[in-house]
Amino acid sequence: MAIKTFGTVDAETQKTMSGLEFVQGLASGVMPLNTLAQTLGYDVTEATHGRVVVTLVPTRAHLNPAGTVHGGLTATLLDSCMGLAVQSMLDKGVAQTTLEFKISLVRPITPDMGQIRAEGVVLNCGRRIGTAEGRVTDGKGRLLAHGTTTCLIFPS
Repeated sequence: MAIKTFGTVDAETQKTMSGLEFVQGLASGVMPLNTLAQTLGYDVTEATHGRVVVTLVPTRAHLNPAGTVHGGLTATLLDSCMGLAVQSMLDKGVAQTTLEFKISLVRPITPDMGQIRAEGVVLNCGRRIGTAEGRVTDGKGRLLAHGTTTCLIFPS
C-alpha cells in the first residue's frame, strides 16, 4: 500500500479512469485524498463496486461546545462514503455530485470510542441519478448515525 497523499486529481486524469478505478486509487494511496480528508483526519480504506468505507479516529479537535463530535464531521463522513460509493459505479468520462443528503445522528460520538467507520452502499445507479445509504458505526458495531444521498450523474 502506498503512503497516502493529499491534493486533487486533474479532470483529464479522472476521465481516463472508471469510477471504481478512481475510488480504489484513493483507498490504496495511488490517488491523493482530498485536502478536507487531511484537515479532518479521515481515510478511504475500502472500495468495491457500489461500496466504500471511510474511517476516522475522533479527537478533541472534532468536538462541539457540548463535548461530543460535531455533527458536521459525521455528515462529511457520510457524504464522502455515499458519494464515493456512487462514483464507484460509474464508467470512464462520467462524474457525480451530491444533490441532497439526509442524516440522522443516533448516538453521541466521543474521542474515547476509538476508530469509527462510515460505510456507503449504492441503492440504485441510473444514467442521471444515483442513490446510496450510509451507516456510521463504532468498533463494537453500534450504530452512531445513518443517512441517504441522491447524486446527479453527468458527463465529466
